Amino acid sequence: MTKADMVDIISSSTGLTKVETEAVVNGFMETVIDAMKRGEHIELRGFGTFKVVKRAPRVARNPKTNEEIQVPAQYVPVLKMSKDFKESVNDEMMD
Repeated sequence: MTKADMVDIISSSTGLTKVETEAVVNGFMETVIDAMKRGEHIELRGFGTFKVVKRAPRVARNPKTNEEIQVPAQYVPVLKMSKDFKESVNDEMMD
């Protein structure tokens, strides 16, 4: 599913125009990105938690040359899905 698909579905279920719906979706995405850039933790109950975690530096290996490469520490965005969300998806897929 693409963002355009999501906009179509949300627009048809809410009665908003596609332009209005796209503005809301874009606004939500920008808000999440900006908050994560500031290191904030975002919790959407029943959906999941967005947060930024620091990955430690590590040694990786180039599979083609087998050469070791130093990967520096970095901050990465993470989305951890809620237990209810995971159970709901699992239950639906098992049917």
